[in-house]
Amino acid sequence: MSGSLEGEGEKDAANGADGASGGAPQPRMAPFVRPQWKVLAVVCVTGVAYNVGMVAGPWLEGLLAQRLADILAGRAVAASMVPLACAYVAAIAAVQLMRYLKRLYVRKFANNVNRAMKRTLYHNLLLADERTLEREDVGSLMTKALSDVDDCVEGVRKFTTEIFDTGVVMVAYMAMLLAYDWRTTLLALVFPPLSYVLAARMKQPVTRATAAAKQSVSGMATAALDRVEGATSYRALGLEGVRDRLFERDLADYERKETRANVLSTALMPVYQAISLLGAGAVIVCGARDVLGVGWAAWNVAAFTTFFSVFTKLAVKSSHAGKLFNAVQRAQVSWRRIQPYMGQAAADDFAPAAEAPRFGQRLDVRDLGFAFPGEAPLFRHVTFAVAPGQVVGVTGDVGCGKSTLGRLLCGELSPTAGSVRLGERDVATLRRRGLGFASRLGHDPQLLDASVADNVLLGDDADPRPDLRRACLLAEAERMPQGLRTPVGEGGAALSGGQRARLALARTYHFARPLVVLDDPFASVDLDTERRAWQGLHELARERGMAVVVTSHRLLHFPELDGVVCLHDGTASFGPHERLMAECPSYARLFDLQANGGEVDLDVER
Repeated sequence: MSGSLEGEGEKDAANGADGASGGAPQPRMAPFVRPQWKVLAVVCVTGVAYNVGMVAGPWLEGLLAQRLADILAGRAVAASMVPLACAYVAAIAAVQLMRYLKRLYVRKFANNVNRAMKRTLYHNLLLADERTLEREDVGSLMTKALSDVDDCVEGVRKFTTEIFDTGVVMVAYMAMLLAYDWRTTLLALVFPPLSYVLAARMKQPVTRATAAAKQSVSGMATAALDRVEGATSYRALGLEGVRDRLFERDLADYERKETRANVLSTALMPVYQAISLLGAGAVIVCGARDVLGVGWAAWNVAAFTTFFSVFTKLAVKSSHAGKLFNAVQRAQVSWRRIQPYMGQAAADDFAPAAEAPRFGQRLDVRDLGFAFPGEAPLFRHVTFAVAPGQVVGVTGDVGCGKSTLGRLLCGELSPTAGSVRLGERDVATLRRRGLGFASRLGHDPQLLDASVADNVLLGDDADPRPDLRRACLLAEAERMPQGLRTPVGEGGAALSGGQRARLALARTYHFARPLVVLDDPFASVDLDTERRAWQGLHELARERGMAVVVTSHRLLHFPELDGVVCLHDGTASFGPHERLMAECPSYARLFDLQANGGEVDLDVER
């Protein structure tokens, strides 16, 4: 079960960028936005054309109103309306075409940035140290990886949109109003800035409410995952009601905080708009005086209609600035939450698949050492090599660091000394570059609530039988009620422990890479199945040219391996089985103990 029955939420991420290194420069949005300059160029052209063209509508509406007045007064014929009407329709059509193109490319820009940010975040989550990830619950990470990126990009999209839909068009409207009557314009525009002041004053409440809502949704996601993952245990202990009540509490807290955040960020729009429209009274009074010839300017009906229409459009647009401020504030909260995971890989820091290591690469481990922070070294001076097609075993007493060594080989941990290279490249560089070079099967493989075949292929269009055969599971799978289409249940609940391990092994074989690291893959199978599984592994290694490292406590088949690494006394011995039996007392003791029927402690180690 993940999390506790208390269902505590994550810490308030708005207090800072948790997980970021103290003095390191903070990541910025620029690397994700800059590559989209071509799309933004189209947005600029179409945005300016659309918003400058917006003044054509009110101007033509004024001309149409004046022409109608002239027709009613007998100063013009009805047919004279036709050219103006056609011009009005053409202008509106052209403006809306520019609007469509602008919105299309703004959305394309936002989608590209969203994809780049999520790609970087997912990449860095894979590279993050497990101890760093353990400080955050799963619900928090899911919220960051999904909704926080979306909220951040939505703020960028709205900002990009409103630069044109509010900024450019307001400048065009204001220029037109000043040209008609600058005194009336200045008097009417006293009120819109008040909406900006109100929006600025709402910045802190909106930020606090948004951060609280983010915290609450992360806690609710964690509680939901805990309810699903621990369903069996809760039923067995009779705690379903307790868990459900706690979830209802989390849900009510989320609804309350999300409602407050939405009210503060969206419900203020009518208030902003009402404040901005207060200047309409001044326009009506002063405009009427101008039409009557006793005001600051000499207007006709067309001028008054145009001025009033432009002012109301400007007031409505100006109220959108407050909405924009709120969207940006929400985006800032989301950016602070994901910022620690956005800096290690730039948006374009992913190497093409062509650079990925090919099969047939030699694994070289030289003078390797490792220590967890604040602890004594786990081991030092570990040196060995695995040629393409070879299978090397790793063993040692419980707690000697076998699993840790496997993670070092795959670049999941950084060594404190020495190096691990695949071919000519360091595995840490390969991992940072996102190049698929290693496949690792750990102690607790994750299985999907899907069929046997789906768990092997993960959506790949291929035949799972060869991989199941090498993992010694094909015959058993074909005897299942629905054959390879038999559902395995949540986490493989419908399978035995040995079947779960071999199904995960078949999946590892299907997606095998130049380096394959297996952590005790045959711990739960009988001796005959283990023998056939080792044969299948040797065949696959030679066939594909893989370098294979297998950590195990079961040493029955170690004499058949191409080499053995025995971790002992904080270091390691490496060589063929016969040499280690003669020169490494620790290995000889472990092997003789099993050969004589002794029990080996199979507890999961570090």
